[in-house]
Parts: sequence; structure tokens; C-alpha cells
Amino acid sequence: MPKEAYRGPLERVNDYLWRIPKSYKLGMHVDGLIYADDELIKLIQRDQAPEQVANVACLPGIQRASLAMPDIHWGYGFCIGGVAATDPAEGGVISPGGVGYDINCGVRLVRTNLSAEDVAPRLPNLIEELFRQVPTGVGQGGKYQFTPEQLRRLMQTGPALLVEQGLAADADIEHTEGRGRLDGAEPGYVSDRALARGYDQCGTLGSGNHFLEVQLVDSIHDREAAAAFGLAPGQVCVMIHSGSRGLGYQVCDDALHDLRKAPGKYGIHLPDRQLVCAPVDSPEGRHYLGAMRAAANFAWCNRQLLMWQARECFANVFQKSWEALGMTLLYDVAHNIAKLEEHDCNGQQKRVWVHRKGATRAFPPQHPELPDCFRESGQPVIIPGDMGRASWVLAGQEGSMQQTFGSCCHGAGRVLSRTAAVKQSEGRRIDRELAGQGIIARARSWKGLAEEQPAAYKDVDLVVEVVHRAGLAKKVARLRPIGVIKG
Repeated sequence: MPKEAYRGPLERVNDYLWRIPKSYKLGMHVDGLIYADDELIKLIQRDQAPEQVANVACLPGIQRASLAMPDIHWGYGFCIGGVAATDPAEGGVISPGGVGYDINCGVRLVRTNLSAEDVAPRLPNLIEELFRQVPTGVGQGGKYQFTPEQLRRLMQTGPALLVEQGLAADADIEHTEGRGRLDGAEPGYVSDRALARGYDQCGTLGSGNHFLEVQLVDSIHDREAAAAFGLAPGQVCVMIHSGSRGLGYQVCDDALHDLRKAPGKYGIHLPDRQLVCAPVDSPEGRHYLGAMRAAANFAWCNRQLLMWQARECFANVFQKSWEALGMTLLYDVAHNIAKLEEHDCNGQQKRVWVHRKGATRAFPPQHPELPDCFRESGQPVIIPGDMGRASWVLAGQEGSMQQTFGSCCHGAGRVLSRTAAVKQSEGRRIDRELAGQGIIARARSWKGLAEEQPAAYKDVDLVVEVVHRAGLAKKVARLRPIGVIKG
């Protein structure tokens, strides 16, 4: 993470919005807009993420504004927490940096009919069983292994294929964003190297900020929406955060290599070469999109298999089937993805490519892409925080369509680099500190917990308050962790 602070302009629009005017630098087609309050904007200016917001505003075909959510921090090309929509009819581009290396990293939340009292006596055994059975860590493989041909079928179909294998229920697919499938996937565009990395990684958690948490519903903030979501105070839930693992990483790496000459070929001038891109309708653009969609479908399969293993662990510990335990999927949201969507662009309806990197959909009530069960409430928006404080469930609001192309924040957002977090943890035992808060934490290494300590992140309550006040999504329920496994 760059140490230099942002020194460019920031104009206050209102209590929760700041503008970088397009006059700031040559080549900006639109303003940059950052959602933050007074406290968060001070943290945001500590690195070069706002500069990246301005750089993204230089992309051909960008519409309305280059946007950043309150969990913004520096990333590759785009900031993490960035949103940008490009119009292919106006020479709009697709940029791998606007999706990220971990294609379709995302979160799903699983409900149970268990209470805190039900779980407390068995919590140590439950966390140990999850840690033993769910593969975690760098490069870790799992029990589900696929041949190249089977992988291609998964990447074409998404988790609907797992229903045929008895590893998913029909309701799981219904409660996954876009039913867990991006049409137009081209598994043939995924390299052999990516296939080799992914053959045994579907159903594995990975490392870094990926996790599986056992959580309690701590408080309800909107009773009607909470009832629609099946959430109640004291209820035990399971939150899963992972993505496309080595397969998706390799797809991104391949694309960055393949696209390095595309800007010059198409006369695109970029302020940062990490924004490497190609016109959506070019051969290079279509190739990346086909491979990206395939990796996204793989990621949905990965989270489905992680959930299936969590269900098996709960069934083993509580000696009941997962159905009897009420372990149903509330929703699964993607937050590193690009999708072709219809949005109002300055009074004109357009089909645009919405890049969401560290941002999630927040579609409002009555949106046609929502399952029937969420038509009245709006889309569940799942916001993980850190393993020592809390996570949130929100509901998408109409303000997101008016302001952010139907988008919202995706988490708390880092304030310490992993290196800085490890340095700050010297001589400490993060697991013992968490145990003192009533949280059982297991990880493959001391370093893994040190990198992800609560102090490494912004306070998720502050981040959520911004998007709530800005009308992008409303607060529904707050969840606090009681057990966590990490890579």
C-alpha cells in the first residue's frame, strides 16, 4: 500500500459525499465521487486511492462519475471500493483492474434455527470441526477435484451443475446473485495454467482476508426487512467470504499480460498503466470478458461447496441434518466483477458495463433481477467487517440506482497494509485477544491472524452508516462473530 498521502482536490458535496473535479487532471472525462464522512475521509486521504479514482475517470466511455465507496483503499489500477460504468456504444472499455485479481470474490450468509444458547456448549468443537474439514490456507487443495473437462462445465454452468451432483439445493441457486451464473462464459479462453491451479481448489477457503465465521445476530434495525430475510435477534448464522482462488488469479494475470499492448493499438491514453484495458467490443475485450465470466462462475461454485462443507460440519456436531438445523442460504453477493446492466445515464437509459471492485450490488425493491422473495424488501447486501467487531446485512435502496449504478460498499476496508499489521502484532497473540472477547479464532499461522487483526480495518459501523445515510442501502441487522477460521 503506498505511503504517500493524497494531495489533490476534494470538494465537499454533502455530509457523506466528496468530489474530485474533472478539471483536476488532463484526460478526466467525469468527476470522481467518494462516499465518506468527516472521520473516514481523513483515513481515505492517507494513501493514493483518491488519485486512482481520478485516474479511472480517464477511461474511454465512462459514464456519470468515477465512484468510490467508504471502504475505499489503494488497489491495482482501480482502488478497492471502486465503481465505474462504461458504455460500449461510446468506445467504452473493459479493464481487468476494475474487477481485480480475485474474480468474483464475494460473500454468502447462511441462516440457522440455532440460538446462542444452543451453540455455546458446542462452539469449541464446532470451530475445530470447521477448521479440520474446510480447507484453508495458501494453495490449499480440497476433496472436490475436477478434470479440465469437468472444470469447463462448472465454469459454463455455475453451481446449478452441483444440484445434479447432490451438492446444492434448488433454493441455493435461487438465493445466489444472478442464480450463480454469468451468461457468455468462455471456458475455452481460460488458460491451461489457470485450469491446473483450479482443479482441486473449488471448495477451499484460501488465505488473506477470506474467512468462514459463525456469527450471532446482535441487533435488528429494520424489523420488516429482517423478517423478510429470516433474521432474528440471537440467531446463529454462518458467513463465508472467498472467491475464484488460483484459477481466477491466473485469469486476471493472463489478461494483464495479453492486454498490455491494447491501449496503444486502440489509441487509448492512460494515466496509469495498471489501468490496462481494451474496448469492450474488441477481440481482446471479448476474450477477457469470456474468461472473466468463466472464473466468476467458478467462484460461485467454490462458495457453494464451502457452504456444503459447513452444513456437513454442523450436522456432525449437532447430530441433525442441515435441513433440520435450518441452514438455508439468505443470499450470495459478488464484489469483484463486471456486469452488463441497464442504468440511467444523465437521463438516458443505457446498457453499460459496471465494474465493481470491492463493491457489491444493492438493488432496490421491485428491481426485475431480484428473486420474488426480495421484491418487496430489496436485495440483501452482506457487508463483512473484521473478526473482532461486527458484520452487517443491509437492504438495497432506490438511491443506489440514482447515484451509484446500483452499488454499495463491500466491507470495512483496510487501514493497515498486511506488513504494517504484522509489525504492529509483534509480541502479541491475536487469538488470545479475540478469546478475551468471546471469539474463538483458528488459522494456519500466527501471521494470518496478525494480518487480519481488527486494527487493520476501518470500523465497519462507520462505513455502513455512510451508505445508510446516503440512501444506497438501509441497515437491517448487525451480526457479531463468535468463531472464525482463516487461512
